[in-house]
Amino acid sequence: MKPTSGPEEAQRPASDIRVFASKCSMHGLGHVFGPGSLSLRRGMWAVAVVLSVATFLYQVAERVRYYREFHHQTALDERESHRLVFPAVTLCNINPLRRSRLTPNDLHWAGSALLGLDPAEHPAFLRALGRPPAPPSFMPSPTFDMAQLYARAGHSLDDMLLDCRFRGEPCGPENFTTIFTRMGKCYTFNSGADGAELLTTTRGGTGNGLDIMLDVQQEEYLPVWRDNEETPFEVGIRVQIHSQEEPPIIDQLGLGVSPGYQTFVSCQQQQLSFLPPPWGDCSSASLNPNYEPEPSDPIGSPSPSPPYTLMGCRLACETRYVARKCGCRMMYMPGDTPVCSPQQYKNCAHPAIDAMLRKDSCACPNPCASTRYAKELSMVRIPSRAAARFLARKLNRSEAYIAENVLALDIFFEALNYETVEQKKAYEMSELLGDIGGQMGLFIGASLLTILEILDYLCEVFRDKVLGYFWNRRHSQRHSSTNLTSHPSLCRHQDSLRLPPHLLPCHTALGLLFVSSETHPDILDMPSLHVAFPSSPQIKS
Repeated sequence: MKPTSGPEEAQRPASDIRVFASKCSMHGLGHVFGPGSLSLRRGMWAVAVVLSVATFLYQVAERVRYYREFHHQTALDERESHRLVFPAVTLCNINPLRRSRLTPNDLHWAGSALLGLDPAEHPAFLRALGRPPAPPSFMPSPTFDMAQLYARAGHSLDDMLLDCRFRGEPCGPENFTTIFTRMGKCYTFNSGADGAELLTTTRGGTGNGLDIMLDVQQEEYLPVWRDNEETPFEVGIRVQIHSQEEPPIIDQLGLGVSPGYQTFVSCQQQQLSFLPPPWGDCSSASLNPNYEPEPSDPIGSPSPSPPYTLMGCRLACETRYVARKCGCRMMYMPGDTPVCSPQQYKNCAHPAIDAMLRKDSCACPNPCASTRYAKELSMVRIPSRAAARFLARKLNRSEAYIAENVLALDIFFEALNYETVEQKKAYEMSELLGDIGGQMGLFIGASLLTILEILDYLCEVFRDKVLGYFWNRRHSQRHSSTNLTSHPSLCRHQDSLRLPPHLLPCHTALGLLFVSSETHPDILDMPSLHVAFPSSPQIKS
């Protein structure tokens, strides 16, 4: 605040604009509202102040508008680490069911749904499997469970896994977890299920990750009987490398690994971080597939399993959709809904999933935090001519069998560093306040304390002008009423006339009488009162 300019300023009230202008720290007000008459200089200063304030308000409005657009920017960084958690690795044989484990009862219940077989074709299909036709006395079971079919007839890891090592140490089927996907019975390495400790690695490069050798068992592949969407024409396994929190969607995201080759998969971990609304569209609190069940057939929302993942949301959305349409779930879907029967698979579940994918009914936002793995693949043929005979003796298989069925897979980190992809707010609240403060200082020479000065001045104006007006009016009314009713002669006549004080006559001369009566009480008598009010017939002596 500036000091007062003279004795005249001290005599004016604080609500006077000239007093405020002389003390305010805002530039220019003292030149506009200072002492003196209107002049060209004062007018130029007024124009400059108005233009400066208008420009300042325009800049503030622009900054606020830009802030409310909630822009974001993406930052890419690479960080080093001395130890990284090894990802989960899910393996599935492309062939879902082994031919040696199928029975006439399986064909009776699931032949049409899974293989597209008519009942009349069952004997021919059994002969193609090398099995005798069902006897005439064959009686199918009263019920059938699709999950049990895949668990029993799917490929066993004990038979497929020929060799396994992690960081040079032996591993085996006990290090894998059985899981069901749309491709059937699969196995996940380092899943962390049931609280198992996650495996880590401290070095990058080959030999410091997972090395496995698998037998795809082509002799167990089902014969291709009819061309449909579910018919596999290829041989090998599907592999998906994912985080432990994310369920595998291996039929869509899996890599193909072929027998007769050793495949090297070099991985690099990427940690993604997205912003929630309004800056982004991520979600981390709850599972929200954004699909409303029909009111006529409501079903409960699947309980979200933290942490939220994009694949988990899509899988839960598919589960809800199939459960509402068909009253059951497919065997790889989570939840407590009963597993669909083969007929429900064929007539309802598969068409419902296809229709849902075409309509894209699931609206799953990105997770606010997730981990994914960038991959680079390379491969070489195995076995070499020099190693074919050795492997044949070691595995007790022919050289031709090894060339058609055996594959090797090596998964490792390229280096012990990882990438971070992070969304950040492009314009923070602190930057908005900083810009407003800079514009305020540039155009009007003000600060936050200047705003407090203006608020203090407005409070003074409100107190002096508004509250003072009502206070003075109330005080004058109370003073007039008190003087009128306190004189003894008026009190006697009031009693005789029995008039309330507010009905007594009011005249300018009455004020003079009150003044004189304060010094000489005997002056006020009825004759004088009569003279003072000649036109008032109510008052008589």
